[in-house]
Amino acid sequence: MSNWTKMLGKSGEDFAAEFLVAHGYKILARNFRVYATAEIDIIAQIDETIVFVEVKTRSTNSHGSPAESVTIKKQQKIFIAAEIFLNQNDLENRSCRFDIIEVFARRNGFSANHIVDAFAL
Repeated sequence: MSNWTKMLGKSGEDFAAEFLVAHGYKILARNFRVYATAEIDIIAQIDETIVFVEVKTRSTNSHGSPAESVTIKKQQKIFIAAEIFLNQNDLENRSCRFDIIEVFARRNGFSANHIVDAFAL
């Protein structure tokens, strides 16, 4: 992964976190990692719901929409990390959901498409 791609991804995650806060979410964690390959970009809370958010940032749609890159395998890794987060924080009985935020990088800044309840266990 190039430095530009890493910088774009980090900027997109920062934008997504700001987007969530502006829409009433509380950020609980960012880049929650378990094992070597399971990571959740943003863990947030809205009302009593814990929201696990995968952020995908793109500057073009040449390879399809950002959400299309959240494969079943990626979803399974997110589920594992979510279960560990819930257990570690005594939140097992809380309602939760899995969202995707597509961040589009354009010359004039970023925009977001928030897909609520994008996938489920």
